[in-house]
Amino acid sequence: MKDTVFTGSAVAIATPMHKDGSINFDCFADLVEEQIACKTDAIVVCGTTGESAALSDEEHRNLIKFCIERVAKRVPVIAGTGSNDTAYSIELSKEAQNLGADALLQVTPYYNKTSQKGLVAHFTAIADSVDLPIILYNVPSRTGVTISVETYKELSKHKNIVAAKEASGSISAVARIAAETDLDIYSGNDDQIVPIMSLGGKGVISVLSNCLPKEVHDITEYCLNEDYKKAAELQLKLLEFTNALFIDVNPIPVKEAMNIMGKNVGECRLPLVRMEEEKIAKLLKAMSKLGIAK
Repeated sequence: MKDTVFTGSAVAIATPMHKDGSINFDCFADLVEEQIACKTDAIVVCGTTGESAALSDEEHRNLIKFCIERVAKRVPVIAGTGSNDTAYSIELSKEAQNLGADALLQVTPYYNKTSQKGLVAHFTAIADSVDLPIILYNVPSRTGVTISVETYKELSKHKNIVAAKEASGSISAVARIAAETDLDIYSGNDDQIVPIMSLGGKGVISVLSNCLPKEVHDITEYCLNEDYKKAAELQLKLLEFTNALFIDVNPIPVKEAMNIMGKNVGECRLPLVRMEEEKIAKLLKAMSKLGIAK
């Protein structure tokens, strides 16, 4: 039986920036403390929401190191070390292990993409290079590649490949992964926490948690306690805001929302730019209904 990395809510934590575009580590430390105080169960650093694609190698490593040191084993730290270059992902994964990461998040190769056979070879090579649990990240809307259920089945045979972050949007695929593999499943979409956990999912890796960590934790806790009625009520209460966080490319809207809430995380790095005023107004409207717009 493979160990579970975490149960409940993990935040795909945003990377705060100064006005000059450099990483604001003081703000990042505050975000980490807020998440832990609100009972977030794990922190994913250098994921999509953390703008990993726009970080230099040095920044990527420094952010992982800083997060691990700041968290200080209070909750698991999951380092995003995925890449479309297998050799580079291996190098970064080894470094994250040496820095003390508890697990790794591995996204499917993007742009150059690959076949299902290539996915098996890619993820196996990375898993062979480290002694950490690996969460596979299936997000075809960002990468153009989908991990098939058959590929999940093959990869689940590896001792280090323990879970899937499913952001394909397909509940049918999640049901098959749950039925046909021993992988833990985490929702990669904040609007699918309840249905995925009702099929046996262990929790969520959440964008929404950057703004509402307690509420996201509560949804997962209700599910883990099999109170799906309360979980569904809370998820639906937050649905308009959840959807508003994806009216532009992630993490543009969530950083806008965090700034509105007074978290001062700055803007995204180019090529991501601030939303149009019309979209900001829509975001503000959803936030005002929840009483979280300052």
